[in-house]
Amino acid sequence: MNEKELKKLIGRYYDGESTEEEDKTLRDYFRGKKDIPDGYEAEKVIFSYYDDSQEIPEPSHGFEAQIMAAVDASEKKNKSQRIKRYLIPLLSAAAGLLILAGSYFFFVSSHRSVDTFSDPEIAYAETIKILREVSVQLNYGAQVLEPIGKINEMTKKSFETINNSTRIVEKNLKNLDDLKMVTDINHASQDKNVHK
Repeated sequence: MNEKELKKLIGRYYDGESTEEEDKTLRDYFRGKKDIPDGYEAEKVIFSYYDDSQEIPEPSHGFEAQIMAAVDASEKKNKSQRIKRYLIPLLSAAAGLLILAGSYFFFVSSHRSVDTFSDPEIAYAETIKILREVSVQLNYGAQVLEPIGKINEMTKKSFETINNSTRIVEKNLKNLDDLKMVTDINHASQDKNVHK
């Protein structure tokens, strides 16, 4: 077969207009040829694939059903793994919470307060005694802090005196600045008169 006929047959093949005989001719041509014209290497691969694919046997009866059964089994396995992946940590967390709650109620119920006085009048008297002791201690603490309050007052008065002194100094400095400005103006006017 010459290159012109080969080009025509390949064109018909790609256009989908070739007959079975023409397809067989192309397969035979590319099967037997070792040296093919340049530019037809891809077609050699295509037609040699057809030869190789003819050697693959047809699937047995029920092959599709076997594939579908395998897919279903895989999905069930994945679903059970997903459930285990979420269920185990959830159950672990729930068990931890139950242990914490149980421990709390155990310790709370075992440490109930016990009445130390059976007579309410004695309990009242003891409460008053304790409150008085606390009051005395607080009053003593307040008395100890009294000199600190006086120190704060003296510090405040000292700062007020210093602030007053600072205001006076600032006022005098401003007056000095005004005086300097006036003298500078006088000197400038005297310099102008001298230069004229």
